[in-house]
Amino acid sequence: MAKDCLSLFLTVIFFSTILALQALASTDPLDVIVLQDMYMALNHPPQLNSWRSEGGDPCGESWTGVSCSGSSVIYLKLNGLELSGHLGNKLNDLHHLKHLDVSSNNVEGEIPNELPPNVTHINMASNKLNQSIPESLPTLKHLRHLNLSHNLLSGPIGNVFTDLQNLKELDLSYNNFGGDLPSSFGSLKNLSGLFLQNNKFTGSVVYLANLPLTDLNIEDNDFSGVIPKQFQSIPNLCQAPLRTSLPSEQADTTIKGMSFGGIACTVGGVALVVTCAALFISIRINRARAQRRKSLESCDSTLHSLPISTAREYSSTAPEDSPHILATTSPFNLGPRHIPSVRTFRTETACRRSFSTAFKLPPFAKLYTVAELQSVTNNFSEEKLLGQGSLGSVYKAEFPDGQTLAVKNINMVSLSFQEEEQFIDVIRTVSQLRHPNIVTLLGYCVENGQHLLVYEFVRNLSLAEALHSKVFNPLSWAIRLRIALGIARALNYLHSSFSPPVAHCNIKAANILLDEELMPRISDCGIAILRPLARDSVKLKASELAISQTGYIVPEHDEPGSDNTKCDIYAFGVLLLELLTGRKPVDRSSSRKGFSLVTWASSRLHDREYLEQMVDPGIRGTFPSKALSQFADIISLCIQPEKEFRLPMSEIVESLSRLCQKFSLYKGKSVADGTEVDPFERSFVSTHNYFVSSPAVSYLSI
Repeated sequence: MAKDCLSLFLTVIFFSTILALQALASTDPLDVIVLQDMYMALNHPPQLNSWRSEGGDPCGESWTGVSCSGSSVIYLKLNGLELSGHLGNKLNDLHHLKHLDVSSNNVEGEIPNELPPNVTHINMASNKLNQSIPESLPTLKHLRHLNLSHNLLSGPIGNVFTDLQNLKELDLSYNNFGGDLPSSFGSLKNLSGLFLQNNKFTGSVVYLANLPLTDLNIEDNDFSGVIPKQFQSIPNLCQAPLRTSLPSEQADTTIKGMSFGGIACTVGGVALVVTCAALFISIRINRARAQRRKSLESCDSTLHSLPISTAREYSSTAPEDSPHILATTSPFNLGPRHIPSVRTFRTETACRRSFSTAFKLPPFAKLYTVAELQSVTNNFSEEKLLGQGSLGSVYKAEFPDGQTLAVKNINMVSLSFQEEEQFIDVIRTVSQLRHPNIVTLLGYCVENGQHLLVYEFVRNLSLAEALHSKVFNPLSWAIRLRIALGIARALNYLHSSFSPPVAHCNIKAANILLDEELMPRISDCGIAILRPLARDSVKLKASELAISQTGYIVPEHDEPGSDNTKCDIYAFGVLLLELLTGRKPVDRSSSRKGFSLVTWASSRLHDREYLEQMVDPGIRGTFPSKALSQFADIISLCIQPEKEFRLPMSEIVESLSRLCQKFSLYKGKSVADGTEVDPFERSFVSTHNYFVSSPAVSYLSI
């Protein structure tokens, strides 16, 4: 009896221990089982640090390439690790996985028939996968990006693209697919990028005619038939000549009623024309192929044949030198698409090879872990705090390699699947923004309920401090013009270079940072849309800040469906008023309680006497009155109460550019005459011999 009791006691202890360990683990047990199965199927690769075939806590132990939200695995980023073996048969149990990237490895076998049901991005490019696309693909209702290029996939692909209404990018290039294109291609109503080059497809491309494509590459296949006229509207089209034949109805109509001799002459003439055309096309094709071979031999093969590269990360100092990759350096792909200036058909050597080697688009931001960012911010200590804004705190991050960045900790509520997708979309968009007058988003972290953004570090001095703090000498007129032009160019980039346009939604002097050369850098571009996802306490602070900063808010802010680009233009006009007058948009001091800069200035902008008195005393009389009048005209057209009358940013940039050029000529002439036009142009320095620390709200203060 005693032995039975002891045995029962030990059994209870054993199972209690197991339950306790499971309770302490931070990863869903089902997710753990899937990763264990994948680890075994990949032949226990040592490069997958912390992975194991039994036990373990992927989220809590930061397994290589695994990112989590709460207890669920949401990203698997395993590209470029020289993995071999297979992917396992349990991927469909990863119910919360959104991004799967196993590209640039040596993975073999078939694509698993059952894939994660809620996945949005799949990248299996550059492996040794064989057979064809699994028939279960239509069950992936949330799928947006699929890259299966550079594999050994073959055969007809079947009607596997039905019901994929969210699919935006599809890359099947550099495989051995054959047969006609299935009719299900015609159901991809949101597809913007399709890459089928270097396969053995046959038949017609008619199913592609009515798709909303901006990128299409069908070269090096065996398609035949008529080229749809709709292809002429595709901005980036790469195609080889299709084998065409005269439709039978047209042939009957052409020869009907002709004499035998007329028919013979016609046939002979057509034959001669066809022969000449074929000869001409053959010569052109051979020349094009020769040029293409030459181009491929002289260029880095990664940029032309492979859809991925893992050699380098993006560097803010040399964006043009970075590899142009999207789907493989991170779970994400194309964000806002640049609008081509001219819609032309491109030559073969200029064709976009796949959606993961886009035209000069920067790679997506680097994925960090919470542990990494805690390490470089001293666990987000007070001494590293740069500022506190409506969306969270910003910390200075000093990395072991000497690099200094800024980390924004966004205080989010517990997000649903759709809200997580919204957050990811915002980050994907913001990470694509590259402009010399915009603070660049370089990295991000979504792990265990935390949402962190990593920006390049800009000196902690805002335009608001430079204009309104008495510890600094006044900014000269020339510097103010240069700042205005830089901000305008950045906003024009946001409004005009992307479709749909990107609006900032929170332009104000506190969000304009000045670097060591006093060049303006707009911070927090594109993230104001995250406010509804912030915690309640943060929302309250945001509303309080909004009330205190009504000087930037447009008259129509309460109207539904407001155009946010027009809101940016209005706020920019307020900034121009600040630059001109040196006054704050709203002054709540006891002497001027409720003072509104726009209300005060609007009636004075076109009165010369009043206008000259409005100028900041620190720069009054240092520039010609004509320049003042032209500057006032620009302000007036920005702060129009009716949004329809506000100038677009493109015209504002042109007007400010002309004004800067004229002032440069004027200043040069005055210097030649021996007169000192701008005594404050020498430099902008503190009245002390050092820069004082700026208020906490000045850095990324959205």
